[in-house]
Amino acid sequence: MSDIEKVKKLREATGAGFKDCNLAIKESNGDLDKAVEILRVKGISKASKKMSRDAKEGVVAISGDNKKTSIIEVNCETDFVAKNDDFISFVKELSEINNNNDSNIDQLKKSMMKNGNSVDDNLVALIAKIGEKITIGKAKTISNSSSTNYQYLHTVVKDNLAKLAVVVSLETKNDSDTIKSFGKQLSMHIAASNPLAIESNLIDKAIIDKEQELVTEELKNLGKPEDIAKKISLGKMNKFKEENALLTQAWVMEPKKKVQDVLKELAINDLKIKEFSRIKIGD
Repeated sequence: MSDIEKVKKLREATGAGFKDCNLAIKESNGDLDKAVEILRVKGISKASKKMSRDAKEGVVAISGDNKKTSIIEVNCETDFVAKNDDFISFVKELSEINNNNDSNIDQLKKSMMKNGNSVDDNLVALIAKIGEKITIGKAKTISNSSSTNYQYLHTVVKDNLAKLAVVVSLETKNDSDTIKSFGKQLSMHIAASNPLAIESNLIDKAIIDKEQELVTEELKNLGKPEDIAKKISLGKMNKFKEENALLTQAWVMEPKKKVQDVLKELAINDLKIKEFSRIKIGD
């Protein structure tokens, strides 16, 4: 096999550029396996230089079925790369592996992909090939034996990949079309309204404390008397909790109603919103 043929084969195997492959063939004295290793090392070097850049574009992928559903976010630097075929293929396979690993990122990175290499190694190779920082972001698996999952993808890039994805889990023995319709609408509501928790008392304490700090500072700057400031602060905090808890949010399909009102109107006694996950690129 001539050196030119070896360079061609190396390019096909690694996706690296002609110049890099040519240098690797010369450095390895024509040994293809050694040349792959050389490129891999160079790929890691290239990748590490790119890791300081911002990666706020990308896609969110959903995988699984209505009993076990997973969401995973994969970031890159530009929307152009988010639509790249190699990037999309990587994310699609990654999302399936993620579902099998219950969104355990450490385990995921060590998992083998179809080409026999680990997720971590494939990620490094992809960074070297594409030339952008690529990172694995947030991931969540929702799996409850007594509930059914519903999903919604917003701004679909391709198939199960989008810019925003929602999974919501409903617990009920009722499997009517009414429930299916509500599940779909609720996932769309969550996409639009971005609740922080199902109920106000479940909102992360750190978020509540930060909001309280901002409200206090705002009222202090306005020079309000202490007793009036306390009343205003209480009102603002109650409103914040109401607007950020799923059950007390205004229903996007009919804003005069709250989500909890819609639940009551369905009159399905055992219906319960078990949990949800919403992941948006760049958040």
